Amino acid sequence: MKGSRKIALIVLSIILVVGGLAGLFMSHIGASNHQKKARIVATTFAVVQIADKLKLPLVGVPTTQNKIPTRYAHAAKVGNPMNPSVEKIASLKPTAVYSVTTLQDQFGKAFKQRHIEPHFLDLTSVAKLKQTVGSMGQKYDRVTEAKAAVGEINQAESQVKKVAQKHAQKPRVLILMGLPGASYMIATNQSYVGNLVAIAGGRNVFASKSQEFISPNDEAIKKARPQVILRLAHALPNIVIPQFKSEFKSDPIWKTTPAVKSHRVYDLTEPNFDATANMKASTALKIVSNWLYPKEGSSAH
Repeated sequence: MKGSRKIALIVLSIILVVGGLAGLFMSHIGASNHQKKARIVATTFAVVQIADKLKLPLVGVPTTQNKIPTRYAHAAKVGNPMNPSVEKIASLKPTAVYSVTTLQDQFGKAFKQRHIEPHFLDLTSVAKLKQTVGSMGQKYDRVTEAKAAVGEINQAESQVKKVAQKHAQKPRVLILMGLPGASYMIATNQSYVGNLVAIAGGRNVFASKSQEFISPNDEAIKKARPQVILRLAHALPNIVIPQFKSEFKSDPIWKTTPAVKSHRVYDLTEPNFDATANMKASTALKIVSNWLYPKEGSSAH
């Protein structure tokens, strides 16, 4: 009797172990199938970069001058990030469409009519970028890749903060975002580039509690006396950068600023810099650190 009971317990144990392993196997198969079924559309290059870091499949990518990663060579082009083609996106039968919060106002009734509800990722700061990468890693079973990507950014942050801590005085920084048509906006501390400057140990001469960008004011700029000027060529750099150069030569206000006098005016271009955070954040931090503290900052260019 005791022998029969012992055998029964052994058999039961084996069944439980095999059942548990089968459950784990089926769970893994289910997760794999979920990944295969995912049909993701990225409407901005920043989202493409995140997807590439996490090795996510994409069926749609934005039409951009930036080099799309090789893994997405056969993905369909869905149009300009500011105005993607709703018809093209709908034809791809996506399971998820991703954009960024700064473009949320651009997406209107056309998407709702197609029963498409885009997800807007908050990439307004380095911290938000890391948070987004982490949550995307969790959602798509890419936790290892997400941790590696965030770890790279954390390392760069630590390096630039160590440089900044050696200096009691923070350089005064003015950030301009150029727009095609000989105009520009001022980027505040609430903007992504403003966040890069803050982390690297600079003081943005224009602060705001809520606005990322504000209209320029000549008198305020003159009074701020920026020691470093960063010019972001967000769209059409071939047009915006010459515009900036022409503006700085023709407008006498710039000749009196310490930044121009000491030749500390720098142009920020893609892919390292953008209006929203991207996976080049670690490189961007090192570059900004070098501009703020040229003798001790990172030598990356």
